Amino acid sequence: MAKKDYYQILGVKKDAKADEIKKAYRRLARKHHPDVNPNDKTAEEKFKEIQEANDILSDEKKRKVFDRFGYYADNLDVNSPYGAGTASNAGSTGGFDFSGFDFEPGGSGGSSSSFRDIFSDLFSGGAGAKREPEPPRPQPKKGKDIEMPLALSFEEAVTGLTTNITVNRSEQCSRCQGAGDTGGPVVVCSTCKGTGQVQRSGGRLQFSQTCPDCEGTGRRRQPCSLCNGKGVTPKNEQVKIRIPAGVDTGSRVRIPKKGEGGRLGAPPGDLFILTNVGKHRYFTRKGDNIYVTVPITVPEAALGAKIEVPTVEGKAQLKIPAGTESGQKFRLRERGFPSLRNPNLRGDQFIEVKISLPRIISEETKELLRQFEKANTENPRRAMGLE
Repeated sequence: MAKKDYYQILGVKKDAKADEIKKAYRRLARKHHPDVNPNDKTAEEKFKEIQEANDILSDEKKRKVFDRFGYYADNLDVNSPYGAGTASNAGSTGGFDFSGFDFEPGGSGGSSSSFRDIFSDLFSGGAGAKREPEPPRPQPKKGKDIEMPLALSFEEAVTGLTTNITVNRSEQCSRCQGAGDTGGPVVVCSTCKGTGQVQRSGGRLQFSQTCPDCEGTGRRRQPCSLCNGKGVTPKNEQVKIRIPAGVDTGSRVRIPKKGEGGRLGAPPGDLFILTNVGKHRYFTRKGDNIYVTVPITVPEAALGAKIEVPTVEGKAQLKIPAGTESGQKFRLRERGFPSLRNPNLRGDQFIEVKISLPRIISEETKELLRQFEKANTENPRRAMGLE
């Protein structure tokens, strides 16, 4: 895993003052904020990276750890050559003072040989003996994102929804702090049996991949017994979510830091809710607008009337002018869906009227229609050249 240069991310020098870091963070956060760049995955990832850099560099203790080791984890101690927070993490020295030795090649101690080389010579049969490959040093790793579907009614999509859901996620292991081991002895990796490779199948094909647990070395430290070397432990959590008004099928709602747990102090991933909005029995949606068809009677169409029409917020009055034809559309302003991009804006509702004839016509009504026909001899098909 490549180390991140938090100074480079914020665009400041390594000796930058606290106020310079704050100004750089605010400027970049405004530029890359998800609200300013909707549906821009690159800007969203950049914003997360900026937040992470600011979290480390704006904290004096975390910044010292980062400057010392080139990365940050909660269990690192800037005053310890081991990097671990306690002496137990580095192993017992038996009362002997090793402060004169370098613990890493190129260090500042008084000996030209590293601590690792000395003990390799003592316990592996001399300087010429073959040294076993070192297991990979665990690095902070951000947790993965989680996606969960959520079914909403048509009305809930209009008004928004706040509810609690159960999320099967993970959190950083409390015993090993996400390292996957507790500093025990180096053993053969049980996942790859010491080969450094694992077999994967893809249909009829089989292929080898680098072992994810030992990163190809074939060796690893004794896995933590609580998390079985994964660095995280499972957790079922009740999470309160807020679905904004105006979502549609396929909308993604982000719940920060409720994804899989991070390792070695790295932040957890995010939870993304994928909405699926149900259909309505007479409303349909196109963008932020709502459409509905309403039947009217012949007298209402011919003479005009005031009628009640349904909206997502209840009933509303609509004026039907005299001479209205079937299929004519009317608009109710701002009776549609709220806009996700601007909650202060809202779509409209369009009402299409359809003239409905009575199912049963009495003889008296028939006679009235015959008289009406005699009094109104206009042929509506004449413009088409039809008699």
